[in-house]
Amino acid sequence: MNSSRDPFEDAFMKNLVAVGLGVIITYINGIFVIAFLKNPVFYTDTRYILYIHLVINDIIMLCLSVTLYVLSYALPFLNVTICSALLLFTVTTSENTPLNLAAMALERYIAICKPLHHHRLCSVNRTYVLIGLIWFLTFVPALADLFIVLVNEPISIFSTSVICYSKNVFGTNQHLIRTIVVESLYLSFVWMTLIFTYFKVFMAAKAATSDQVSARKARNTILLHGLQLLLCMLAYVTPLINYFFLALFPKHRTIFMYFAYLVSNVIPRLLSPLIYGVRDQKMFRYVRMYLMCGLFNAKVIPKANET
Repeated sequence: MNSSRDPFEDAFMKNLVAVGLGVIITYINGIFVIAFLKNPVFYTDTRYILYIHLVINDIIMLCLSVTLYVLSYALPFLNVTICSALLLFTVTTSENTPLNLAAMALERYIAICKPLHHHRLCSVNRTYVLIGLIWFLTFVPALADLFIVLVNEPISIFSTSVICYSKNVFGTNQHLIRTIVVESLYLSFVWMTLIFTYFKVFMAAKAATSDQVSARKARNTILLHGLQLLLCMLAYVTPLINYFFLALFPKHRTIFMYFAYLVSNVIPRLLSPLIYGVRDQKMFRYVRMYLMCGLFNAKVIPKANET
């Protein structure tokens, strides 16, 4: 977004809202992270490890996204090296989310459909290996964007300055092809995983004579994974939405781009604690105690069935 098109008052309010939402959402997410870190009862549960990784990833992505947004006004021309590093980790954290959702859906599928194998297949060590694999699968394609720049441009480009926007740094046809191939592959895998796990859990719930409540909760959780994935995909369709509305209302270009940014990059980061943390009674009980008694003074004694 070009700050030169906005009067100072409008630019100030937009940045104030973006930063304010970022701080509030990061604070809420941070409460869940603290609740996890201060209570060892969560350390051995694969479900909560994957969940808190999703929350931490959202915190990192939100901080990077808001930083880039503020810099587009405060320091429009940024050194290419710094800009590339910020974009590299922003893209990585953005693509982490769908893969993490797929991992969480698979964990619920194994817990419901293969409960006798859950402890072995979803061990803590394997969970951390899976998280490392997720970062590897998203960081390497993002790193490839830098190598494409090195192949097509002289090394001196990293000492120049540019408006820090993805297409300004990674705007070649090779970058476009890389993005389309990788994101299509990953999103197709994630959607197939969600659909497969949902119907498997659905069939297990119909066939179950006991513990139908857990099966129903798992099925609803996977549906929420799909909802969150749809919202994550807004980032991919936002350019098309912007193009459509800008063609109809060219005088309101900056307004549409601003709201598209909030809806696709900021608001979805609040979904992880609201969808999962609040729904989960075990996690929410700890979070509520920290909110009521103070972050560092509260001591929550786990129930016998939570250890």
